[in-house]
Amino acid sequence: MKNYIVHDEWNIIEEGFQPAYNEVSESIFSIGNGRMGQRANFEEDYSGKSLSGSYLAGVYYPDKTRVGWWKNGYPEYFAKVINAINWIGLHIEVNGEVLDLAKCDVYSFQRKLDMKHGLLIRSFDARLQNGMEIRVKSTRIFHLFQSETASLKYTIQVLDQKASLQVESYLEGDVVNRDSNYDEHFWNFISSGTSDSQLNVTMKTKKTDFIVRADLFNNFTLNNKTLESKPSKEGAYVSESVAISVEPGDIFSVEKRVSMVTSQNYSETELVVTGKENIEKISAITFDELQHNQALAWGNFWNESDIEITADVAAQQAIRFNIFQLYQTYTGEDSRLNIGPKGFTGEKYGGVTYWDTEAYCVPFYLATQPSAIARNLLLYRYQHLDKAIENAAKLGFSKGAALYPMVTMNGEECHNEWEITFEEIHRNGAIAFAIYNYQRYTGDWSYVENYGLEVLIAISRFWAQRVNWSAEKDKYVILGVTGPNEYENNVNNNWYTNTIASWCLKYTLESIQTLKDSDHIKLKVLFEKVAFKQEEAVTWQHIMDHLYYPIHTESGIFLQQDGYLDKEQVLVADLPDTERPINQKWSWDRILRSCFIKQADVLQGLYFFEDQYDLDTIRKNYDFYEPRTVHESSLSPCVHAILASKLGNEAKAYEFYLRTARLDLDDYNNDTEDGLHITSMAGTWMSIVEGFAGMRVKNNTLIFQTFIPKTWESYAFHVQFRGVKLFVKIKQHDFELINKSNQEINIIFNGEAISVKPSA
Repeated sequence: MKNYIVHDEWNIIEEGFQPAYNEVSESIFSIGNGRMGQRANFEEDYSGKSLSGSYLAGVYYPDKTRVGWWKNGYPEYFAKVINAINWIGLHIEVNGEVLDLAKCDVYSFQRKLDMKHGLLIRSFDARLQNGMEIRVKSTRIFHLFQSETASLKYTIQVLDQKASLQVESYLEGDVVNRDSNYDEHFWNFISSGTSDSQLNVTMKTKKTDFIVRADLFNNFTLNNKTLESKPSKEGAYVSESVAISVEPGDIFSVEKRVSMVTSQNYSETELVVTGKENIEKISAITFDELQHNQALAWGNFWNESDIEITADVAAQQAIRFNIFQLYQTYTGEDSRLNIGPKGFTGEKYGGVTYWDTEAYCVPFYLATQPSAIARNLLLYRYQHLDKAIENAAKLGFSKGAALYPMVTMNGEECHNEWEITFEEIHRNGAIAFAIYNYQRYTGDWSYVENYGLEVLIAISRFWAQRVNWSAEKDKYVILGVTGPNEYENNVNNNWYTNTIASWCLKYTLESIQTLKDSDHIKLKVLFEKVAFKQEEAVTWQHIMDHLYYPIHTESGIFLQQDGYLDKEQVLVADLPDTERPINQKWSWDRILRSCFIKQADVLQGLYFFEDQYDLDTIRKNYDFYEPRTVHESSLSPCVHAILASKLGNEAKAYEFYLRTARLDLDDYNNDTEDGLHITSMAGTWMSIVEGFAGMRVKNNTLIFQTFIPKTWESYAFHVQFRGVKLFVKIKQHDFELINKSNQEINIIFNGEAISVKPSA
């Protein structure tokens, strides 16, 4: 675990230049706006450790799969959001020496992510090898108020003597990915130009044919007086440069305004027009005005989504960092986009969509944003239903059965590990649960009847074909699966998978009945569209009534899968520190034979379906499985924090909150350098709101069952629920509820029914 980030309520601060941690910092200080984003790479040349990354949501490449032994059903590619046009680049020479912090004496350095205002700020003083001393400050903005644009300002001062300064600002289209399977370049050059006082580069992805155009406007000044620049272009590299003499105290500045537009949204002709229009808009105002507009946009977000913690700066910083990065990744403006586990912060996982979105991210957007945002996440899956049916067909399923991909960009499965692609089928259940969660929270039945039920029927058809009858058990069983605990593969009757499969069938049948009662004509049209036969409902009910669940009757423990207790039962506390994390220290064979659990599995089911089990059952399973869980998935601590809160284990709840909240800031798992854990950041929010505050929706009513960590003076958060905006503040011996809407809301707070009237 690293601990070099300064604790601050609103800022992420790195004091002092630490080259060994640079790639970690590039991840932590990443910045974006939902449409595009970027690692915190330096603008100037840097020959030290660095992972270059500039990403555009939805623009991807199908990198050829590397699998030694091909199996039928494998996808042929792994989709990945790829490194795109580099727009921040500056080549700087001071008295002929290239500015490169890897070759300088850097005696003052600060990198700051201003989360309140949405700014990335870096400053340093350095002595070059030729003896020149310089001071630099850069400020970078990915505009939340105009998401196809970004800007930066970079200033240089020489500190001790007169110097010649050469600065080249460029666009570079010929970029690469570190994780390219065959060192392949993903881009083809289309065109570039230096006309109309701006630079432009147009590139096209190989195979997928996404066209990306970047337009860049540069403004070079010395002591606020504009300088003439010289344009240049060579293929996919275009630039403008100036060469001047500067005195100590002179302030040289270059401002860069960029537009990045893609063929996702525009025709080739429109790309040119839109790029120029975008540049004109953001170039018509000063950099100070850009910062002001950015502050207003982020201010509007924080007014609805902030969590305030008093008397614990580390906890306060962490929750804001998680919320900030989550919203930078997905703002909900486009239903074709989704939330990658690394967002815009690195190459790992390719920026694709996992079941993380439905299980962890949907609750955050339901409670903090207008319902249309979460609805767009559901529509993303509805729009991919035909692909999910195709994916199931490739694996031998038929008659409209759908298996949503474990990993996807466009609805096709693009993950090639057999134990994931073929076996981690519980992801289907998370997608169905998100539909239920949306309906439960918003009360919006129209989504279910118009879109969701069609998805539910297709998922239920999959479950009905995936089970088989066991004569020995006289029950239906589900064989050869991987549950959420990916340290177990090809197991039979994973309790969570069986449980969520049965629940899916039940919820689908209930939804069919609801639509039948409310609009039987619409139901008839849907049945005709999907060729639904009533016999299917009979089969589903029979499966529900006769599905097998592995249970240890003596202890009351739900077994993670058949044979789990055959494993040697060793606790995590007995593992030497030298053998952790086991995914980096043990062979895979040894992991598979162990009882150790990567992340919540049985406990994931108890989190989803807690109303079906009494507190004693939840406690028995928690007390059994938590000591066997190594939490080597970022998604694990939050579920344990929520269940620990429910069970009154406040110390454990707080411990797991800090672990999930500071996972990346403190680099708990020694893997932050390849990107942040964006989807688990939603779990951090859940740890407080669903954990400490115990927020639930039951019988169309918002319920809170709260506690507060002993070291906190208070914590407060905002939630939106069915047209009401509610501010909740929990203190050590008191609480505060403010209704920021114009309608009254009835809630249950710590067991008491309360009517919260609109505030004046």
